[in-house]
Amino acid sequence: MKQNRRGGVILALIPFVLMVLAFQLVPVLSMVSNSFHSGDGKGITFGNYVHALQSAYYMQAIKNSLFISIASSVAGIIIGLVCAYCITRFTPAVRDRVLMVSNMTSNFAGVPLAFAYIILLGNNGIFTLLFKDWGWDVFAGFNLYSWTGLALVYVYFQVPLSLLLLYPSFYGIREQWREAAALLGAGRWQFWKTIGLPMLAPAIFGTMGILFANAMGAYATAYALVGGNYNLLAVRIGSLVAGNVVTQPEMGSTLAVLLALTTLLAVYLNHVMVRRAGRFVARAADKPQPKASAIRRFRPRAREEMGQ
Repeated sequence: MKQNRRGGVILALIPFVLMVLAFQLVPVLSMVSNSFHSGDGKGITFGNYVHALQSAYYMQAIKNSLFISIASSVAGIIIGLVCAYCITRFTPAVRDRVLMVSNMTSNFAGVPLAFAYIILLGNNGIFTLLFKDWGWDVFAGFNLYSWTGLALVYVYFQVPLSLLLLYPSFYGIREQWREAAALLGAGRWQFWKTIGLPMLAPAIFGTMGILFANAMGAYATAYALVGGNYNLLAVRIGSLVAGNVVTQPEMGSTLAVLLALTTLLAVYLNHVMVRRAGRFVARAADKPQPKASAIRRFRPRAREEMGQ
């Protein structure tokens, strides 16, 4: 009977294994192997990596991608933290509606997102012409098709994802901790500095890694908005693999491997920070509770701040 069950489980796993091989392992192996092929058919070579790392054009694409990914991830974390904290203060009905909208906006990306921004904030966008007609110089120095506009679009789809990933961690902060900190004389900022943010650190670093990988791999939005006007790594890979004039799939595979290694390195660093933050939280939780004498020393200060 057990052997029949085991055989049934193995048969059920076969479609899953085939899907993983077809859509995960085979493309990765093909990408890695193509990155070592020379364009003239001379066999295996490391010349593609040497050319990519020595080319100022490709290095600029890597730097631009890193810069906009880090900037949009940091902005997404900061705004997402504030929004996630606000959501925990709402009623369950309002919170569910906000989360539903956030889930929808986090999936609204690619060409439709770029097209929506062009309609609203482009050179002939609705808000651009409307504010200009009203005499407001709100978008006088703003150019949607520059780095500023691209960063704004990136932040748009980073914030909802950050909010969805961060808001559950706020429920791990107990209300009793706030009350105990207030009784001991700690202010709101001191509470968040010593208790709140360290407790949220694992979630913050983990979300940071996901946002960075999400921004590094974004292609359709950037390509539809700026095309080849702004040198990004994902756009360069797309032009090398499926260019209109000349295709260089070997160089495209090389840049794709560099993109994957950069993303994996960022995710690994965030994983290390998450583990360190988790150990810090665990050590803080294992610390013995303060003695009654220590609590009594803080009570006069608490009474003074409470006006008693």
